[in-house]
Amino acid sequence: MQSSSDARILPSIRPFRFAITASRAASGAEWRAKARRIEELGYDTLLLTDHLTQQLAPIPAMAAALEATTRLRVGSYVFANDYRDPVMLAKEVATLDVLSGGRVEFGIGAGWSQRDYEMLGLPYDAPATRVSRMIEAVKLIDRLFAEDSVDASGAYYTVHGARVLPKPIQKPRPPLMIGGGGPRMLRFAATHADIIALNPRFNADGHPVVADLTTGATERKLARLRTEAGARLAQVELNIFIVDAGVVDEPRSLFDAMATRLKGAATQLVDSPFFLYGSIADLKRQIQSRREHLGITYFGLPEKALEPFAPLVRELRGT
Repeated sequence: MQSSSDARILPSIRPFRFAITASRAASGAEWRAKARRIEELGYDTLLLTDHLTQQLAPIPAMAAALEATTRLRVGSYVFANDYRDPVMLAKEVATLDVLSGGRVEFGIGAGWSQRDYEMLGLPYDAPATRVSRMIEAVKLIDRLFAEDSVDASGAYYTVHGARVLPKPIQKPRPPLMIGGGGPRMLRFAATHADIIALNPRFNADGHPVVADLTTGATERKLARLRTEAGARLAQVELNIFIVDAGVVDEPRSLFDAMATRLKGAATQLVDSPFFLYGSIADLKRQIQSRREHLGITYFGLPEKALEPFAPLVRELRGT
């Protein structure tokens, strides 16, 4: 039975959805085969990150994956706002949605990888500035999806008679995922996002901050979302990026499995919602518990989990 504190922070219960995060392939044939395999195994979505590391560029990779599949949804996890002009990004997302018959998920964040900014020759502004720019961009993109012609002059973007045609098939737009964990990002996501990705903060080396991976930190974010979103939270899907996952068939505890991966940090993260370790039966209990206590129903799994987690996905997807 849910406690009164649970009831204050939970959105409505939704069916489970599962995504695979993948971004690498040596050839077009390999990438298309990977997308088809993700679809064949019953996953709902293929999600691509957005970095200048050794990964495929997300927009052409999304197009290829959508073309290679018939049911699979494909999304950005998440576009870094500063890397693209919002009018061009809206145009590209709308085109992907039209060409795929409405199978796109549109994820966006403020950007955090300092190395990417250096490679692009972009100033790595303070978080408050990057978040403000992203908020202005999202509001502009929403107008571009909805209106015939847009004039706008803001702190960061000015457009005159901007048009995005054809419009996306999904109305009023492809589902908007906002990724972020800071108070301001959560506040904006609570009022604008269709999907909220409960991302941890990352340090300059690209590793998640341990203190942001705990159950307590996640509960505090959810409490903030409840305060900011109110009744609207019932319409929002909660997503979480699984940092690491594994099927452990031998009788080993979750703590033992995580200790191997995390060494000294394991004691802080034994119940972390960002990790999934155990037998199929254990994993099922963990996922169901995270929905019951945290309201999380949309799980983004690392690519290495594709085959091992498939039986679990077939059992839980859509339930």
